Amino acid sequence: MGIPLSYSMRNLWTRKLTTALTAGGMALVVFVFASVLMLAQGLKKTLVETGSPDNIVVLRKGALTEVQSGIDRGQADIVATSPYVGMGSSGSLLLAKELLVLITLPKKAGGLSNLAVRGIGPESLRLRPQVKLVAGRMPRPGSSEIVAGNQVAKLFKGVGLGSTLRFAMRRWTVVGIFDAGATSFSSEVWGDADQLMQAFRRQAYSSVIFRLRDPALFVRFKKALEGDPRLTLQAMRENAYYAKQSEIMAKFLDILGISLSVIFSTGAVIGAIITMYAAVVTRTSEIGTLRALGFTRGSILRAFMAESLLLGLLGGLTGLFFASFLQFFTISTVNWQTFSELSFSFTLTGGIIWQAASFSLLMGFAGGVLPAFRAARMNIVEALRA
Repeated sequence: MGIPLSYSMRNLWTRKLTTALTAGGMALVVFVFASVLMLAQGLKKTLVETGSPDNIVVLRKGALTEVQSGIDRGQADIVATSPYVGMGSSGSLLLAKELLVLITLPKKAGGLSNLAVRGIGPESLRLRPQVKLVAGRMPRPGSSEIVAGNQVAKLFKGVGLGSTLRFAMRRWTVVGIFDAGATSFSSEVWGDADQLMQAFRRQAYSSVIFRLRDPALFVRFKKALEGDPRLTLQAMRENAYYAKQSEIMAKFLDILGISLSVIFSTGAVIGAIITMYAAVVTRTSEIGTLRALGFTRGSILRAFMAESLLLGLLGGLTGLFFASFLQFFTISTVNWQTFSELSFSFTLTGGIIWQAASFSLLMGFAGGVLPAFRAARMNIVEALRA
């Protein structure tokens, strides 16, 4: 004969204050655990969604990012003449030779930060359909005009429509603002690649971006490109390139979240143990009565474990509830791969919900197992005399 779950639920309801305090401690731990995982997931999502599996990024061999890469004009032209490059409806190649450099600008919140400036070609916008112009126009080829991502305009001083920025010994006029959604392009400034190369005295592009004629030809193209003795280049799909950029920081955030949660959960588990031990002491005669009525030690053990697990689950759901509101916030940090400013949002997924709920149940189990065994081992006679 088993003790119904409603018995454990009623006991938690009877001890409202201690239940609320213990569940609150667990909720705080789960909030920290979930928020750090959401931060890492938001970073991954922003960078992965930046790239398209249909686009190919060509970099110098050994370069991890566009900032580290350099492709001279001759090698870029060889890539452009490849039969694997797709063509648009107008007959033009779906290919862009691009430059990526860093500048330093003051932020509205104070201090300085690196900003990524991308030199683009005529086809760059067609290769990134997620980029939408929301104000002004695109820069004219051959001009000192730039467009800024909406996150740049939001975070940096003097980056508004019609404003002028001074860098690379030139004045650049902001003629448009674009929105690239939840991608890292929203944290960039774009201008004409050739003009930026002249201004920064660069003789090489950072990358060549293009769309394959047939997505299934990627392996053949990669083998041909990296095996060409004239070239020192490597190729990867654009989404894989951006996903790789997120690995180091996302891994750091995951480790940070786990470390903080382990430290904080120790206090929460101790609180749960104290609460459950107090419940055992105050209900000693009740436990004796249950044993006298025929309930087994196993039933007592399961009832107290259910109570502790419910306590953990209550704290976990509360922590997740408050953590879910973080999705409305956007934060800005430095991309450790490119050392440029990157804005992204907290992202809650089904996997994070599952991990947080499992973590809260684990805390409930750890906090209840010893008190539950103590309750189950009580002698019937001694319990009834208490």
